[in-house]
Amino acid sequence: MTVSTQGLQIRTGSRVTSELVELLSSMRFAISLLTVICIASVIGTLVKQHEPLNNYINQFGPFWADVFASAGLFSVYSAWWFLLILAFLVTSTSLCIVRNTPKIFIDFKAFKENIREQSLKAFPNRTEAALDESPELAANRIGQQLLGSGWKVKLQSRETPAGVGWMVAAKKGVANKIGYLAAHSAIVLVCVGGLLDGDLIVRAQMWFNGKTPFTGGGLIADVPAQHRLSASNPTFRGNLLVTEGTTAGTAILAQPSGVLLQDLPFSVELKKFIIEYYDTGMPKLFASDIVIHDHETGEQKPARVEVNHPASHRGINIYQSSFDDGGSRVTLQAVPLNGQVKPFEVTGVIGGTSALTNGDDKLTLEYTGLRVINVENFANVNGGSDVDVRKVDLRSSIESRLGSGHKTSTEKTLRNVGPSVTYKLRDAAGQAVEYNNYMLPVEIDGVRMFLLGVRETPSEPVRYLRIPADAQDSMDGFVRLRTALADPAMRELAVRRYALSAVEGNRPELAEALQVSASRAIGLFAGAEKVQLAPVDAGGAQTPVRGGLQAVSAFLESNVPEAERERASDVLVRILNGTLFELMQLSRERAGLPPLERGDTTQQFMAAAVMSLSDAFFYPAPMTFQLKDFKHVQASVFQVARAPGQNIVYLGCLLLILGVFAMLYVRERRVWVWLSPTGERSSQASMALSSNRRTMEADREFNVLKSQLLKVSP
Repeated sequence: MTVSTQGLQIRTGSRVTSELVELLSSMRFAISLLTVICIASVIGTLVKQHEPLNNYINQFGPFWADVFASAGLFSVYSAWWFLLILAFLVTSTSLCIVRNTPKIFIDFKAFKENIREQSLKAFPNRTEAALDESPELAANRIGQQLLGSGWKVKLQSRETPAGVGWMVAAKKGVANKIGYLAAHSAIVLVCVGGLLDGDLIVRAQMWFNGKTPFTGGGLIADVPAQHRLSASNPTFRGNLLVTEGTTAGTAILAQPSGVLLQDLPFSVELKKFIIEYYDTGMPKLFASDIVIHDHETGEQKPARVEVNHPASHRGINIYQSSFDDGGSRVTLQAVPLNGQVKPFEVTGVIGGTSALTNGDDKLTLEYTGLRVINVENFANVNGGSDVDVRKVDLRSSIESRLGSGHKTSTEKTLRNVGPSVTYKLRDAAGQAVEYNNYMLPVEIDGVRMFLLGVRETPSEPVRYLRIPADAQDSMDGFVRLRTALADPAMRELAVRRYALSAVEGNRPELAEALQVSASRAIGLFAGAEKVQLAPVDAGGAQTPVRGGLQAVSAFLESNVPEAERERASDVLVRILNGTLFELMQLSRERAGLPPLERGDTTQQFMAAAVMSLSDAFFYPAPMTFQLKDFKHVQASVFQVARAPGQNIVYLGCLLLILGVFAMLYVRERRVWVWLSPTGERSSQASMALSSNRRTMEADREFNVLKSQLLKVSP
């Protein structure tokens, strides 16, 4: 039997109805639906599902984010059109099975012994031979030989003009047709399981039972009943966040327009969260020691949940999904950078906020994240950077990417640089800037630096301001220098000290001239003198400069001829460095500290401090917050699921494996041997073999059969 791609042909009803039934039950329609589902699955794999809308707006832009959201591409597997396609695929495949099953079973039982002798000559594998035995004896002998080889045999006698002839019909490998039924039934079972375990039941409750997504905030216990699903809900899949030492019994089901709350018949208490890391800083193991509290019986059931090792209770599986911060308490130290801000401490909880006030400026400090482990690669930190634009070695770059797959072009030096805190400063207008600061200094180019990260939008990479650490591994030395730089009296005193120390002998006129130059240089660097860059467009617009080396550079471009600019810049930078060193000594003197000794260490610190002071003018806040202390609290994110379709899907997968193997590796073969009488004890044999696939193995089998049955040499 050849499986047809045509659908069911009904003879009743209108022509449109019959054509729709034929299309719906046809194989071509089912294959088209499978193709669409595959394309949708690719989209669901490439595009992260059930993310916050802001993430999609940042990734695709407002227009395309709105278009993709309308098409349901951010929740493909629960979109109405995807569920509708699954339903049509189930219907179409079921009709295909219904249409072909009777034909398959009829063909499964049939030996096709009524085939005509003339038809045997049309088969590719055919032969004829004369036998020295009567047709009846030959038929019995051939039938017994075929039975001994595992063939199913049926003998038929026919009246012919020459006498009684015998037809030997045999078949083997008919399980190939069972493979067709198993594979198509598997598709139906997998789709039905997917529909049961998908959002179809939840959506049905929203359509017919008055359930609506919740979009507000507050305590879970205060959420009204119309936003909750009962504990007897037959199928669901949601997330459950449990902090160490606490208990939770309500899962969150994300919906496109909000969330639904799923009450569980038990509560989960997180005793301890365990996490282990690779050398790269990636999590190697995270597991949760939990206690399940049954609401009905009061039973307390301890369990351990790991990735790929879920716990189960009352038909609900508890999977280890991820981990999060459970409300760690942090203490931050405010460090002034670009303003007259007095140092202060603020304490908060990750996920919480604190209100800050500086005169008329009101800010909200949002504690967004705490990481206790940060592993970074320091292979090229002290020996140059591979991305240095001043050094481009094209040959080395190409060779490092050629050769064997195991060749390592660069060595990795991984190091844990300690905890970091992430926070946002939000102004009164609601605009926020995100900051990421490391608690401990990191050695870069031989100097220990504090890294202060900042970015205006989540789509931007984090940019870091490097602050050199003093001998006590703190920011105090830099902060004292920054505070002194903002004080006009200390700048003036530092200028006088530098002029006196730089001029040898009694030369007051030279000292006065040097004092004027030093005052101009330190004033430009401190931002006390107004300076603007040259016009940048045809309209004559100018960019104001607040201070730093960029202000000194702008002053030189505006007041010094180009031919003398390089020499003047060298002189001005030396004067600036000397004045800043005196300013540093003054700041230490005011703090009651001994002066810095001249040497390589002091020179490295001052060089890094000059660059940091210059870059600090671009820092978007008047202060930064340094992580001073924290109490880390872990939280575990579980995925809780009641999946009645899981076993159905497993059965479908088993049938699919059996069906595919049956169709690919089981060949259906049929053999006919027609024995017509040619004498009292002789007969003429015509033999043919058919197979559902024409292969060399079928040719070899036919040669063996004709040699065994008809004594014909291959």
